Amino acid sequence: MKGLRGMRILVVSDSHGDEFALRRAIAAQPEAKLIFHLGDGAAEALKVADELPERNLRVVSGNRDWGSIMPETGLETAGGRLIFYTHGHRYDAKSGLYRLICAAMERRAVILLFGHTHIPLTDYDDGLYILNPGSLANRKPTYGIIDITPAGIVTNIVEMRS
Repeated sequence: MKGLRGMRILVVSDSHGDEFALRRAIAAQPEAKLIFHLGDGAAEALKVADELPERNLRVVSGNRDWGSIMPETGLETAGGRLIFYTHGHRYDAKSGLYRLICAAMERRAVILLFGHTHIPLTDYDDGLYILNPGSLANRKPTYGIIDITPAGIVTNIVEMRS
């Protein structure tokens, strides 16, 4: 995004203890000063967040983050756009997007971020950008990026190479 007025956001989820994969994803996106970790890996996310305070990590807990004190949902404004983020298990993400979309719309969010399913997804529905970054712990690990510019919002899935 060099040369563009805007911002890049990194979105990761379901690292399941793989701190190395989390660090690789962060290193691969040096322009991303805002990072969302969508749960099931809150412990390693918090450790990395402490070491990289300039990267602004936002973390929610997932269904495998036993004993985590992190919230299950969050709202963040970035680039003038409201983002609703959650792991997804409390919204039955594995059964469909309806409850997630309703939760985002109720909060007047423009971007919905969720994990839990380990299936990467980028979509657009009636003014709502939807991104599931997949899982950093998959056989083919993936993460998401969001570019917010004056021209609009672009969401992408990135597959990490071995």
